[in-house]
Amino acid sequence: MEQFFMESPKSPLQPPTFGDLITVLSIDGGGIRGIIPATILAFLESELQKLDGEQARLADYFDVISGTSTGGLVTAMLTTPNEQNRPLFAAKDIKDFYLDHCPQIFPQNASYLPFTSYLPFSSMFKSLAGPKYDGKYLHGLVKEKLGDVRLHQTLTNVVIPTFDIKKLQPIIFSSYDVKKNPSKDALLSDISIGTSAAPTYLPAHHFETKDISTGKIRTFDLIDGGVAANNPTLVAISEVTKEITRGSSDFLPIKPTDYARFLVISLGTGSPKTEEKYDALKSGRWGLLGWLTAEGSTPLIDVFMQSSSDMVDFHISTVFQALHSEDNYLRIQDDTLGSDESSVDIATKENLDSLVTVGEKLLKKPVSEVNFETGVFEPSSRNKYTNEQALIKIAEVLSKEKRVRDMRSPHGKKPVANSQIKSRNIFLST
Repeated sequence: MEQFFMESPKSPLQPPTFGDLITVLSIDGGGIRGIIPATILAFLESELQKLDGEQARLADYFDVISGTSTGGLVTAMLTTPNEQNRPLFAAKDIKDFYLDHCPQIFPQNASYLPFTSYLPFSSMFKSLAGPKYDGKYLHGLVKEKLGDVRLHQTLTNVVIPTFDIKKLQPIIFSSYDVKKNPSKDALLSDISIGTSAAPTYLPAHHFETKDISTGKIRTFDLIDGGVAANNPTLVAISEVTKEITRGSSDFLPIKPTDYARFLVISLGTGSPKTEEKYDALKSGRWGLLGWLTAEGSTPLIDVFMQSSSDMVDFHISTVFQALHSEDNYLRIQDDTLGSDESSVDIATKENLDSLVTVGEKLLKKPVSEVNFETGVFEPSSRNKYTNEQALIKIAEVLSKEKRVRDMRSPHGKKPVANSQIKSRNIFLST
């Protein structure tokens, strides 16, 4: 049934059918640790601007941007159009957004019961009484910034996982899916609030949508997408694969299993040093209360979100290696965070500044791969670049890919000389 609002995304990027690659950007969840990928994204966008001008934005180069929780909010910020139909936020603005607003989103003296702030176990009482934060500042801020923009209006395709606590099932808000399922055409603000509603930290989010073709109302009761896919890379690839399988003209003549055609950048939000968190001697004595409040954190949440991220990386790394396409997948992650740095909500100035430093140092670290035996990120044996150098190479590939599509597409911009175009290649190996 025809839907007048189901138009294609307005990105200057022509469909993959005119190019050599399918470009995917994925951003993990992690609360205030979103500062880390924000720092990485600012660097990548600055490199694209060196090649294609100051107006270049990440949404101009990626076929799909995916994010969970804090990564979902970043995804919305990068793809929401402003009045000039350009991205509302440049990547360089996102870090300052976190620095400016996280202290209000996660106030360090937050307490719902007035008397608990004076008790030694106030954090425990707050955890038992309700969410640690009421979310009012975050909700108002997100609604103000993202306005009335809906899922179908993003400047490139987005994939944002959430989890419906009422139905006990994941809900994926996808630009691809919304074309045939208009009941998911929710406000980006509602999607962002829902995917960020981490259990025990922020309240679940209820909202409704209306299918304009049928008048049917659909309700959503969402919590953090991290309970289903804290690392949304696999979800993003799956959404693209489904679109290819459906025979979308945007992907002809690409095969669903042709991973050599995918260029995937997956950004983590960091994880703690092995010795910085929990051990069996401590956790073996915990009951329900301990799993929710021990060590001044929420161990149960930390465990399932971290395991979700790592399992996705394990899977994708293995698949790309098996298909001899490992050079087309770059995972940037730091697993050396200190105790405060690895929290999702310690929004002191000192800790926020420390996370900026983590992101800056991560750029200088060597490209790393997860050791499947230990789970530790180790420098790649085949790739001698730093993350910064790898991103510079990727910026060159993204810029060339965009020009290839412009040259081949009848709707593209003025063709460039053939001498300026290079076909798909292995760009990360040295």
